[in-house]
Amino acid sequence: MGVLERIKEIEEEMARTQKNKATEYHLGLLKSRLARLRSQLLEGPKGQGKSEEKGFEVVKHGDARVALVGFPSVGKSTLLSKLTKTKSETAAYEFTTLTTIPGVLEYRDANIQLLDLPGIIEGASQGKGRGRQVIAVARSADLILLMLDATKAEEQKVLLERELETVGIRLNKRPPNVYFAKKNTGGILFTSTVPLTWMNEKMAYMILHEYRIHNAEILIREDITVDEFIDVVEGNRQYIRCLYVYNKIDSTTIEHVDKLARMEHSVVVSCELGLNLDYLVEKIWEYLQLIRVYTKKQGNPPDLKEPLILREGATVEDACKAIHRSLADPTQFRYALVWGRSAKHDPQRVGLTHLLQDEDVLQVVKK
Repeated sequence: MGVLERIKEIEEEMARTQKNKATEYHLGLLKSRLARLRSQLLEGPKGQGKSEEKGFEVVKHGDARVALVGFPSVGKSTLLSKLTKTKSETAAYEFTTLTTIPGVLEYRDANIQLLDLPGIIEGASQGKGRGRQVIAVARSADLILLMLDATKAEEQKVLLERELETVGIRLNKRPPNVYFAKKNTGGILFTSTVPLTWMNEKMAYMILHEYRIHNAEILIREDITVDEFIDVVEGNRQYIRCLYVYNKIDSTTIEHVDKLARMEHSVVVSCELGLNLDYLVEKIWEYLQLIRVYTKKQGNPPDLKEPLILREGATVEDACKAIHRSLADPTQFRYALVWGRSAKHDPQRVGLTHLLQDEDVLQVVKK
């Protein structure tokens, strides 16, 4: 029996099984088997080269990467053409885009790489319609724009989320607060600092036994589900921020558009008419969590044309490494002067651990 058949068999058994106290361990076991088989499916048959995927991945360029994921003919290519200088082929028929088309969105002095991926179909996570290669590119993105047709929004959203969830992409979630480490000896040490609702020591033992792990240390610091524990054991999950972009709002009622716009992580647009695209770009910047830091040489005005583009939570040390890694060396670094939101007074003399904020000005003084 092939991997796909075994996956289908387990899914059918899970659908038949009633959820109650008596079956929770059996369901946990089925979930762990399903996760293992899906991981095998993603890796592909042993010995198979990556020739099939050659030329599909695009070299990472710019300060951040955004992937456009969606079904065929939802407006991904039109959006890329509107936001960047790249012209992606658009037509009234499905599967116009057959490979990854990269473009660069220039916003607030940052270069954001936009990737127009081919439309995926139901069953993409199992390899249908080159779906596995599309999703492999999406895993490397900093932000996913899930493009949805406003007239078929609900069904498309559910199907796309399921496809991405199947291949280990977790949208708008954070990794569970769990410490997990495999050991060579000593058996399984299970510790929890909070009361657990869905998990317990017996369930953890059963799941680890399924993965043939007999020596490990587990420390759970929050109330997690069985699925989240399996994610921790698998260790290959990608936690990516996601924006749901509802296109073709000119084809539906204003009440429906209002309902979609009020949903969490949602933006409504019309790529054809160019409606609300400015707001979408603002949300992309917000979800990428980028900050600009301007550099300044001693005795000169700050360089306001080419800032350093860093992530939120970046420190002076990160900024130094972005300029040149030798600057962050304690034998070279003396102190830094910061002007802006993160400074208590202008300028503030700070060390390597000082947290920077958007539009700060930084001057590094060497020994």
